[in-house]
Amino acid sequence: MTDNPLNNSAEPRVGRRTVLIATGATAAALAVAAAAPTSPTADTASAADAAPVAAAAVCTLTKEMTEGPYYLDGQYVRADVTEGKAGAPLKLVLTVVDDDTCVPLSNALVEIWHCDALGEYSGFVGGNGHSEPDDGTFLRGGVLTGTDGVAKITTIYPGWYRGRCVHIHLKVHTGVTLTSDGSFTGGRELHTGQLFCNETITAAMAKVSPYSTNTVTRTTLAQDSIYDDGGAASGLLTLTALGSSASAGYTGTLAVGVETS
Repeated sequence: MTDNPLNNSAEPRVGRRTVLIATGATAAALAVAAAAPTSPTADTASAADAAPVAAAAVCTLTKEMTEGPYYLDGQYVRADVTEGKAGAPLKLVLTVVDDDTCVPLSNALVEIWHCDALGEYSGFVGGNGHSEPDDGTFLRGGVLTGTDGVAKITTIYPGWYRGRCVHIHLKVHTGVTLTSDGSFTGGRELHTGQLFCNETITAAMAKVSPYSTNTVTRTTLAQDSIYDDGGAASGLLTLTALGSSASAGYTGTLAVGVETS
């Protein structure tokens, strides 16, 4: 992890074969209830909790996004990664599908990590100029998909740091072994990507506490060196408000297609 976090324009895109479902119909079909699961797997979700991937969904081949300099191995398998971090709730509902068949992929570990409202990553606190406790685990973790391919993770709306727009890092693994300490080991990594948020929503979020105390100049979605303006095919979440104000938070949905063969 030798990358300079203040020079993210140097981050390359990686060209593995993975896809994201890109149709608006699919995004609409994936709207779900905001409640997050209480166990580290998504099998507790009923069929009513998430609509199946649309049969006519178009699987579009896209590039993966760079892992970046802040990944840490051995994170917890858990449905809530917030650890009490201040910020607006973000309830992610991610459906993993096989890119060739669009069939949901069950028992896949969907792992995320991102910075807090002040732009600091656990394990690297201070990189964005703020001093705060660092346990190396906040806003990191993942869950196993259920038989419907859905992974639900509760986190907070990310902040930003110098040189990057608001984003969430994502990995999809299969064949992992859960460990006694609540983590995982082994398996095969199928996808490394990033999730992005609507710029209008981010601009509104930046005006409310604690995001408003982040004084680092914010890079917009259009200015970002990684996001390529590809919409859902490039990881842009469909965000649905949980209340009448930005601080009430959002549900973020996306179908993530992966190459399994």
